[in-house]
Amino acid sequence: VPEGGVIRVTLLGTGGSAGVPMIGGVDGTGDWGECDPAEPRNRRTRTSIAVQSGGATLLVDTGPDLRSQLLAGGIGRVDAILYTHAHADHITGLDDVRILNRVLGRPIQAFGTAATMDDITGRFPYAFRPWKPPGFYRPVLEPVVVEPDAEIAPAGIAVRLFDQDHGMLRTLGLRIGGFGYSTDVVALDERAFAVLEGVDTWVVGCFQRGPHRTHAPLAQVLRWVERLRPRRAILTHIGPDLDWAWMRANLPPGVEAGFDGMVLE
Repeated sequence: VPEGGVIRVTLLGTGGSAGVPMIGGVDGTGDWGECDPAEPRNRRTRTSIAVQSGGATLLVDTGPDLRSQLLAGGIGRVDAILYTHAHADHITGLDDVRILNRVLGRPIQAFGTAATMDDITGRFPYAFRPWKPPGFYRPVLEPVVVEPDAEIAPAGIAVRLFDQDHGMLRTLGLRIGGFGYSTDVVALDERAFAVLEGVDTWVVGCFQRGPHRTHAPLAQVLRWVERLRPRRAILTHIGPDLDWAWMRANLPPGVEAGFDGMVLE
């Protein structure tokens, strides 16, 4: 884990809600859409990141692929969790948190907006009951409700939050030093751009090329990048419409596709 001012971000997963490949396909082994099955970077689990700074690890979302993602990323300890929103592809790996509890030997704080935490505590009420030691036969989370424009410090990592429009609900974007993260977003307002101003590396959701009710299309994302001008813009939450080789050939300079396991510093 990096010390001091260094931030290390691992893209644990970079796929949409159904992943790539999706269940199905002609022979039942997967629907790849426009993606080449022979390119390993087209294989995408559900979107999540781990941020490591100052000896601590902040996990952003607990999707259904959490166990395999943490193992693949070599991340054996998580000190706090931040939820961007409560859609299934961002929360349903929550039961694996019990092993993270065992590693720490204590409950883990989970940060999210009131709407998000209400939804998660309603679906996983047992995970938010007070801990009765010893041991962890279930996950034990301590909810921390935050405002969409708050400045927080989960596990001592300074995070600036901002509100995002995801069509059917609101999501949280985040800024940590020179790093910005905006998954599951269809529109950004001026307050979000103010928080992101001067960002060095921005990981941003881009599900497909064409319009979508809850995700910004590629052309919109590229307009945002042109406005913010980060040194690096990295796409995530990528669906089966966007093939790795196609993106490499067609994305403008400074914009690249993320892939599962990608590490940014």
